[in-house]
Amino acid sequence: MARSTAIAVSIQPTTLAVAIPILAQQCGCDIVSTEPNLRSVSVRAIQGIMPIGIALRRLVAGTGYRAVAIDGTSYRIVANPRSETPRVTQARRSTFHEDIGDILVTASKQSIPLLRFPGTIVTVSNLAQRGSAVSVPNLDEIARLNPILQNTELGDGRNKTFIRGIADSSFNGATQSTASTYFGDVQLGYSGPGPGLRLHDVRSVEVMEGPQGTLYGAGSIGGIIRITPNPVVLGQTEGAATAGVSTTVSGTIGYDLSGMINVPMIDDRLGVRVVGYRQRTGGYIDGRGPGRENLNGANITGGRVEVRADLSNGWEVTTGGLRQTISADGAQYADRFAGPLNQFATVPQPFSNAITLGRVVLSKRWDSGLQFTSATGAVQIHSTDVYDATGSPGTIGRAIYDDGRNDLLISQEARLSRSLANGASWLTGFTMVYDRNEESRAMGMIDAPADIIGVTNVTKTISAFAEATLPITPNLSFTVGGRATRARTDGEPSIDAPQSNFVHGRSTLRFDPTLAASWLLAPRVALYGRYQSGFRTGGIAVARGIGRVADFTSDSIRMGEMGLRIERRSETGVAVSTAVSYARWNDIQADLINRRGQPYTANIGNAEIYAFEGKVDWVPVVGLHTGVAFLYTYNRVDGTVAQSSAPVNRRLPDTPPFAANIEIGYRWSGGSQSEYRIAATGRYVGRSVLGSGNLLDVSQGQYGVIDMTGGWRVGKMDVSLSIENLTNARANRFSFGNPFTFALRDQTTPLQPLTFRVGIAVSF
Repeated sequence: MARSTAIAVSIQPTTLAVAIPILAQQCGCDIVSTEPNLRSVSVRAIQGIMPIGIALRRLVAGTGYRAVAIDGTSYRIVANPRSETPRVTQARRSTFHEDIGDILVTASKQSIPLLRFPGTIVTVSNLAQRGSAVSVPNLDEIARLNPILQNTELGDGRNKTFIRGIADSSFNGATQSTASTYFGDVQLGYSGPGPGLRLHDVRSVEVMEGPQGTLYGAGSIGGIIRITPNPVVLGQTEGAATAGVSTTVSGTIGYDLSGMINVPMIDDRLGVRVVGYRQRTGGYIDGRGPGRENLNGANITGGRVEVRADLSNGWEVTTGGLRQTISADGAQYADRFAGPLNQFATVPQPFSNAITLGRVVLSKRWDSGLQFTSATGAVQIHSTDVYDATGSPGTIGRAIYDDGRNDLLISQEARLSRSLANGASWLTGFTMVYDRNEESRAMGMIDAPADIIGVTNVTKTISAFAEATLPITPNLSFTVGGRATRARTDGEPSIDAPQSNFVHGRSTLRFDPTLAASWLLAPRVALYGRYQSGFRTGGIAVARGIGRVADFTSDSIRMGEMGLRIERRSETGVAVSTAVSYARWNDIQADLINRRGQPYTANIGNAEIYAFEGKVDWVPVVGLHTGVAFLYTYNRVDGTVAQSSAPVNRRLPDTPPFAANIEIGYRWSGGSQSEYRIAATGRYVGRSVLGSGNLLDVSQGQYGVIDMTGGWRVGKMDVSLSIENLTNARANRFSFGNPFTFALRDQTTPLQPLTFRVGIAVSF
């Protein structure tokens, strides 16, 4: 819910502990607090229709506490360090501690207001209303709505996400991801594609542009994506349910169902939150032969359980896990010569993906502002791809290629942090990571494919990090930090390779510094600058030819950035953020394929990346919102592979020089507890190439799409209508599907045709 949206508030005189969950229920947002004495703090009655920001100000007035916005729909009640008595004074507010309306950057692992954060970050909230017409929100959909993000488009559970043009490869393989995804404080994956996690009951998604070598270590050269779930609410029972049905022109019907229940087990001490969902995405690509229509549909099933316990004296523990499976009927590509929505494959090409996560987070908060966090997580991802390999060398008759991957990731991080009233803050901690990534492959007759060489890489990483922000004046602060890392990767082929000129193990010692500054030019205007570096570990991978493996070494990146941030002064007005950056990327790791369709991994060269990005949000009147965001990138790859293509195509893959989106939305009241909304979004994606080299310099992108949504909310019920690809535009968003027919350079991934979705949600 936007801060400016008026809500009906009715709270009788009570305590702050009782009033917080009542107001949260009335506004449909999250209001949390870990303060220990809320039961003894009295609040006055509040009645009327008002924005949530005003309601929160009135609620905490005179209590000695204040409300801080975490994002657009989540707030935290904290002790006011500027007030020694229960009465709120009229003294000039600190330039470092902002009043209600300011957003905290939780991905920074410290309580830093967005205005003073020395870096570029995008926060996406209101997720239930930001998904496309065909599905509930997921990272693929969020990437399509934000120009700084680029996606491959292989299908649910197969896609890689890149941030600000830091893109290594369109193909999935052994290299560590350029953008790490986190669920809270726990890393979700190490290499390969993202898990395609559905974002049910999620508070927000933060995209912190990279490199983020100091805070997050290896694998964050492009940045990090942090998914923050809604927390277990200890003081009340609540629940929600959603259902939707969609239909696609030239395709089939899809549906989605989800439910959430939050139950306090011991009042204000122990609670549990359970989430479950089921989705069927409608297919729209047909294969050859009867019974092979709409074969790119998929089934997604998942759930999550979280238990939260208040251990008293500021100690708190949250433990739980999630499980999601994806089962796709076929691959998401078409062959031009077969038709715009048709595939020439003669055998089924199913895909499956399963992710399981367990986590334990222990935290302690002292009255002084000191905070301790320990996060332990274990993630297992298993996926299987099947491709039609009929006609490939060494095969007879109808043949398949089966690629299976198993990844086990165990991580532990412990850290101490503190934010002071004068704007100073510090953070220190250590991280340990163990990852075992195993690839198994088979190829041959459809009923009895023979094993071919695969690889297993085991990576062990330990690092220590620290960062501090020092205010030089009330308006100028400097941030310094660094991370020291020792990483060891050991690799083994699944079958004895005929050559022995590869290294089974490789160690890496790294130090990644941070230097940054933030200068407050005016009360809501800040200028910042930042220098940071990052790296990815190496390993062994399948090499060119059958039965061969080879080494790939670590790569590294250095980046400098300057930006300007302007925040709105009130409920209406303009907010602006813009940044320019330069990055130098050395020894780029890339997963590639050769002309026979076989995968291999190599260091392909170096690249320079220039970027200019911006975002403008304008609220001319309460209820009306408009926004424009764009990314311009210029990059060139210098290496043997890249030099085999035309100079104009010597670019990093999947990085259009220009991408932008524009949105406009309006909300208005329809009476008591009733609200209407309508919004339209237009997005443009420029031309990009599939990869470096004359085999991969295939054009893709260069299209525009318009989506629309509308809805009606009355009480606890919400009804929505969404339309994706309103003009039924035709374009190629990605140029890859089957490696064994790719050499024909005829594959496309069509835009999803015009699709309608009707949904309903209820909460209590």
